[in-house]
Amino acid sequence: MDQERCVTLGHYIVENNATVRAAAKHFGISKSTVHQDITARLEQVNKQLHDEVKSVLDKNKQERHLRGGQATKRKYAEISRKRMQHT
Repeated sequence: MDQERCVTLGHYIVENNATVRAAAKHFGISKSTVHQDITARLEQVNKQLHDEVKSVLDKNKQERHLRGGQATKRKYAEISRKRMQHT
């Protein structure tokens, strides 16, 4: 079961350029389970798929600070917009 799940997770992440969080949400399991499956188990089950998943996750990690900055910008723009409505 764990082997099937880690391969399914690996394919999902590669095909959708998904993050660990997105994969966990899609499959209804915890982020730690996804991470364990794709880092430890998948390497033993399917090394090639593991390498592809690692590439996607490394790219996501490099882009993470950009996405975080965008979220912060949206948050403060919304706060500013609400303040303007109340004045």
